[in-house]
Amino acid sequence: MKTLTKAEEQVMQALWKIGEGFIRDVLEAMPVPKPHQNTVSTILKILVDKEFIAIKVFGRQHQYYPLVSKEGYSKNSIKSLVKGYFGGSFSEAVSFMVKENNVSVEDLESLLAQLKKAKR
Repeated sequence: MKTLTKAEEQVMQALWKIGEGFIRDVLEAMPVPKPHQNTVSTILKILVDKEFIAIKVFGRQHQYYPLVSKEGYSKNSIKSLVKGYFGGSFSEAVSFMVKENNVSVEDLESLLAQLKKAKR
């Protein structure tokens, strides 16, 4: 899966939030300060080319909708991060996060319980 630039990811976040919409809907869902409509339009075209989103045409209006789910993109991004920075070891990544962010024992126990539940 291709990666997104920060600006592309912001547009995708807005589109994931609304599900589908016209350019004005995407702009409305974006945080302040909002980019110019032409900027968002250009990014939407790039996202179509990267096959992250698709278009439904209604006359001269285009409705955009995601082809890639937020969960799918997140999963791929995390795997790439772990592979690139931690040699593919998720335990090293978690260990790093524990050391850097002072994750509590309670948080780790909660995470372990979630993992055990998911494995069942």
